[in-house]
This record gives sequence, C-alpha cells and structure tokens, in this order.
Amino acid sequence: MATQRLGLIMHGVTGRMGMNQHLIRSIVAIRKQGGVTLSNGDKVMPDPILVGRNAEKMEALAKAHDIPRWGTDLDKALANPDDSVFFDAGTTQMRPTLLAKAIRAGKHVYCEKPIATNLNEAVEICRLAEGSGLKHGAVQDKLFLPGLRKLDMLNKAGFFGKILSVRIEFGYWVFEGDLQPIQRPSWNYRTEDGGGIILDMVCHWRYVLDNLFGEVQAVSCLGKTHIPTRWDEAGKPYQATADDACYATFELADGVVAQVNSSWTTRVRRDDLVTFHVDGTHGSAVAGLTDCRTQSRVNTPKPVWNPDVKQTMPFFEQWQEVPDTQVYDNGFKIQWEHFIRHVVEDAPYRWTLPEGAKGVQLVEAALQSWKERRWVDVPRLDVGAQR
Repeated sequence: MATQRLGLIMHGVTGRMGMNQHLIRSIVAIRKQGGVTLSNGDKVMPDPILVGRNAEKMEALAKAHDIPRWGTDLDKALANPDDSVFFDAGTTQMRPTLLAKAIRAGKHVYCEKPIATNLNEAVEICRLAEGSGLKHGAVQDKLFLPGLRKLDMLNKAGFFGKILSVRIEFGYWVFEGDLQPIQRPSWNYRTEDGGGIILDMVCHWRYVLDNLFGEVQAVSCLGKTHIPTRWDEAGKPYQATADDACYATFELADGVVAQVNSSWTTRVRRDDLVTFHVDGTHGSAVAGLTDCRTQSRVNTPKPVWNPDVKQTMPFFEQWQEVPDTQVYDNGFKIQWEHFIRHVVEDAPYRWTLPEGAKGVQLVEAALQSWKERRWVDVPRLDVGAQR
C-alpha cells in the first residue's frame, strides 16, 4: 500500500467555517486518520499550505494544528507546481476572482458556497472551470448530514409513497450586540459586504431540494430585515442593510410543495437548529441534523378535536426513531474525501461548480420574487449556453 502526497492551497481558513469545518474537522482529521483511501487501497495524504493576509493569524493557526506550511503570498502559492488543489472559504465577493486565478494557474478548485454573489459571475466561473479540464467542486455539506441521509434512505425505500410536501424550519436568535456579544460576523447583515440570509441559505436549500425531493421549478419569496440596528465586533452600532429572515415557498417537480423559513431572528422551540418535515401518501418523517423520526400510514393516529377540552394525545411520542445503523462522519470531511478521490483517481463526483451555480440562480430568483412580489419560474440552468 503506497501513500501519495496531495498539495492543497487553503485560503480563507481563519474564519469560523473555514477553520472549524474545513481545516480542523476535515483536512486535519484526514491527516490524523492516515489519509484518504483510494479504490486500490493506496492512501492520499493532504499536505496543506494555509494562506491569508494576516501573518500572525496564519502562523498561529498552522502551529496549533501541526501544519508546517503557511504564508501570506497567494500568487507565490499558486505558482508552486507541487500544490495542485486550491480551496477557498473567504469572502463570497472575492471568490469568482480567486477561483479564476487558481484555474488559470492550473489548479483544481474547491470552494464554499455561494460560489458568487450573482449568477453572471457564477456562470462565468463555471464556464472557465468546465473548459479547463480541471476538477472542480462546491461545498454541499447538508447532503451528508445524518438526518438528511436517513431521509434519503427512507425515500429510496419507498417509505413516503408519493411525496406531497416539505417544510423546513431553520434558524436561531443572533444577538444584536448591545446586551450580549454577537455570534455571527457583522458583515452578514450588510448587503454591500455580501451579507443576507437569502444569499447564505437559499443556496443550501437549492441542493437539498433538488437532490432529495424534486428539482426546484418556481419560487415565491418574502425577505425581511427585522432588526434594523446591530452592533459590530467593536461594539459600535451600524445600520443592517441585509435581510435577516426569509419566508419562501418552492414548487418542485411532480407537484411537491416546499415551505422554507430561514431566520436569524427566531428563538428555537423545535428538535434542532433545522428541521425537515416530509409528508407523503404512505408516511411522514421529521429530521434534524442527526436524528430522524417517522410515522407511517398505518400508525397515523386519529385524534378528536374539541376546542373546549384540552388535547391529551401525546403527538411527539407517536413517532418512531430511525436508528443509527452506521457511524456518521463529519459531512464536510466526507465531501472532502470524495473530492480528493475525484482529483487523484477520477472517481465520480457530482457536486461541481455548475451545481453551485444553481444555488446562486435560485438566490436571484428569490430576490426577484421579493422585489416584484410575485412567483418567479426557475428554468433549467445550462452553463454552456448564454443566458
């Protein structure tokens, strides 16, 4: 069994998502486990170089995780032929430019979502990547959540019968910053800096809906900026210009209806940070990040409703938990392993930049719907043709 090196240029990993999910829980974890196993039993060991603007932060992060290479010169890193993969988890506004630079330098590219702030830029970078012959991918981590993998298994087993509807409830209360410290960066609430929950979350809902329940065909969306004033990292008040809540309805293939609430201004009273409620003719299921519970057609209760009498039926107890039949690894790490195999041995890989562009397409349709107060159709996206 042989082990081969794979050089990675990792940009933007001092941020919350880049550091925790991509560096520590993915690449560092892969290194600790001895690499990624290929189909022939060989191993691939990722050898990252951390690149960012702040030398002090880069050095501290690298030392904390036993990574010998770090730097502040991205052009120099891209010029190194020994590093063949570029990853970006920096700002969305800079992503298309950085991806284009990496592709032109001959690097395979992998990035966080959204892949751009607008569809024109997303399509342009997809065309460049597709024409380069290089490997490319966009993060679609929620597909690898244990809860959603259980929903997918139920669907493939025919548990739902015909799926009728999907309800997704996502969000929590993000503190304004005056009474308690903020737990999300302030740029999230400034449109001019690439903020907004529609841009952040609708990209997720596109790949979740498309892959699990039916291709998105139309959207009706209402966005809101419920909290107009917030306080930044320095404790200074600023005007929130981006949406902090999104209330959307999606029409999917085969008549499936999906209702999705995304909010940074809601307090959690449900099983998890996000819940997915799927109703079908033969059964229903409710999943969170890890757990999933079902209620089949034959086990559906028949309550009697009397507004004058308190309902005593224990509805939450009438659902059966889907057991863990395997060990579920971190979703970001799983997708990283898929991408590494795709790069090294050309293993099948469907979570490409054009799939990421579909998320940006739905964001634009949602924003158009909100602005024009109407349903907006979502045509099939072909990155090889002019819009």
